Amino acid sequence: MTISEKAAYLKGMMDGMALNTDSNEGKMIAAIVDLLGDMGKRITDIEDTTIAISDELDEIEEDLDAIEDFIMDEEDYDDEDFDDDFDDEDDEDYEEGFEFGDEDTTIYEVECACGEVIDFDEETLEKGSITCPKCGETLEFSVEEDDE
Repeated sequence: MTISEKAAYLKGMMDGMALNTDSNEGKMIAAIVDLLGDMGKRITDIEDTTIAISDELDEIEEDLDAIEDFIMDEEDYDDEDFDDDFDDEDDEDYEEGFEFGDEDTTIYEVECACGEVIDFDEETLEKGSITCPKCGETLEFSVEEDDE
């Protein structure tokens, strides 16, 4: 028996008992039975909505799985296949690690007192200082050129 059916049963019992709804007790029981009826309808609506949402989510999940399968089929590479197809000696622009754009750019590294290692280029070196992204301390430096 659902909640709505139970509320309807209580309303039927109240009507069958010929409860005097003019007395204080009768008014209260009638109000409680009406409240239970409204709550039963509301709960049924919520259950129906939840089932509909669940069905929609299941469909979305199936669609996402299909999209994932499609994408994985498109990009289904083994590392061995990739290594065979790509020969880094033929590509002049290939470098291990990060690509900084200009091949002639020298990358410098400094360690802050907080332990953060910061990479910077010659332009930053010429400015003479850099701010640590971790602790916010300004690190100053100067360039001394060798005569050699």
